[in-house]
Amino acid sequence: MEEKDRSRIILHADLNGFYASVECLYHPELRQKPVAVCGDAENRHGIILAKNEQAKRFGIKTGEAIWQAQNKCPELVVLTADYRKYIRFAHRARVIFSDYSDQVEPFGLDEAWIDVTGSAKLLGDGRKLADQIRQRTLEELGLTCSVGVSFNKIFAKLGSDLKKPDATTVLTRDNYQKTVWPLPVQMLLYVGPSTRRKLNRVGIQTIGGLAQLSLVDARRLLGQWGETLWLYARGLDTSPVRQSSVRDLIKSIGNSTTTPRDLKTEEEVHLIITVLSESVAARLREQGLRCRTVQISIRDTHLITIERQRSMTQTTDLARDLSRQAMQLFCEHWNWNSPIRSLGVRGCDLVTADRLEQLTLFEKADDYVRWKELEQTIDTIRRRFGHFSVQRALMLKDPGLSGFNPKEDHVIHPVSFMRP
Repeated sequence: MEEKDRSRIILHADLNGFYASVECLYHPELRQKPVAVCGDAENRHGIILAKNEQAKRFGIKTGEAIWQAQNKCPELVVLTADYRKYIRFAHRARVIFSDYSDQVEPFGLDEAWIDVTGSAKLLGDGRKLADQIRQRTLEELGLTCSVGVSFNKIFAKLGSDLKKPDATTVLTRDNYQKTVWPLPVQMLLYVGPSTRRKLNRVGIQTIGGLAQLSLVDARRLLGQWGETLWLYARGLDTSPVRQSSVRDLIKSIGNSTTTPRDLKTEEEVHLIITVLSESVAARLREQGLRCRTVQISIRDTHLITIERQRSMTQTTDLARDLSRQAMQLFCEHWNWNSPIRSLGVRGCDLVTADRLEQLTLFEKADDYVRWKELEQTIDTIRRRFGHFSVQRALMLKDPGLSGFNPKEDHVIHPVSFMRP
């Protein structure tokens, strides 16, 4: 197994400024101007999602507010995201990647890992294949692409981040310590702001500093996650690139929303949580699943986010159970130091809905059946006549706040979950 891992050739392809680059294909007159693609400002999703190279020169960053970007660059051209275009181009890019391997693992819309270990023996080494992919995405799609080449997924991803746009970077067992270890620790995949702060507090600023910790100290500092990051920093990632024909295992189902206005009362929170819980419950039923754990996420107006979760004695796919648990979590953990900007509800620890389960002593068995029949009937009416054809009376108290459909009007986020 160790010898097999040593011979792996993993590519990570990253389409440069993807959303903005696609928009410039449709608006060629903007190619030489600073362009940023943003969320819907009217619905308070007004942050920078992508920017082209011209915008990057002004220091514009993904995730900052539109007004902040416009302060840096008054002539910035701001376009609203059109995900139908991006999904179409992402699919075409993956068709190109699939010509080199059947192991193509997407990482959001604009990135993917490609295991070319087998095809490299026939088509050329990793650098050659990376250069071919870059050339084809430019010629066939009109998009530039940065590609990292390495012996594992983590360093391949890091390689694609090092040189942009339109570059190939190779990180080998011979050069990674010289190239990777001096880099800031936050450049290592999955080292977020919280982890970076913990590492910085004990004097660890670089990836090499993390790698040179003892395993015992890494665990003591960051828990079990510390061992994983320690292995990554030392080039010991052995996670496979999944085959493109293999479906992802659904580990959780959730919905979140940036609210039309800041929430300042528990009543407003209850309304939003009810809307989100209905969406999550409907999606659980569509997949034939139930959840045992409910998780909520809360982001305030200072963009500080907390997440809390609770396990239930019985699994459920009912909105009434999800909203009840979510509201209890909220009331226990939120202190109203500031208004709320966004909320999320998620069902975790999923099981199949036809699984046999011990009944609770505190609720009649047919009570669950009646509620499920009611919610399934609502699902059927909404599929036929639209989401807003059936509404709870609660929603009529504040249509401006509740008048959204998170199940369909969702935003595609470039987020991936860890796989073993």
